[in-house]
Amino acid sequence: MGIRRLNHAVLYVRDVARSVAFYRDVLGFRVTTEFPGAAFLRAADSDNDHDLGLFQVGMEAAGQAPGAVGLYHLAWSVQTLPELAEFRRTLVAAGSLVGQSDHGVSKSLYAKDPDGVEFEVSWFVPRDQVTAEMEQSSAPRPLDIDAEIARWGTDVIGAV
Repeated sequence: MGIRRLNHAVLYVRDVARSVAFYRDVLGFRVTTEFPGAAFLRAADSDNDHDLGLFQVGMEAAGQAPGAVGLYHLAWSVQTLPELAEFRRTLVAAGSLVGQSDHGVSKSLYAKDPDGVEFEVSWFVPRDQVTAEMEQSSAPRPLDIDAEIARWGTDVIGAV
């Protein structure tokens, strides 16, 4: 048996409407169900009932200290490197991008939502093209998306 991918995540947020607007406008999620104090959203290319649940705890709710027990980040993947590049532009425009790394087998962007919850958007090298060198790469390197697009092309579908 094995886990295939993240099915959905649920977050406690300070303001559901603010968080819905962020995930909708910045990451392309769409609301599938909502009621007072809660919303369920589906990612643009997902066939899940929902990928993200948001539950409002109020503006006075305390945040998690870095390194404290609790959620560190969520991770979603995209199919192509141009999609990753487009997410980079959108995250920069939203003031949310906090990092970007080349992990060998994956190319990742890191950002924070309005409540400071960190998330990752990644493209994975197709499994049949992963080399031993990529797998053994331990330290992340700076990500150059344009160089990766030049290397892999615009239509190579990443691994699931």
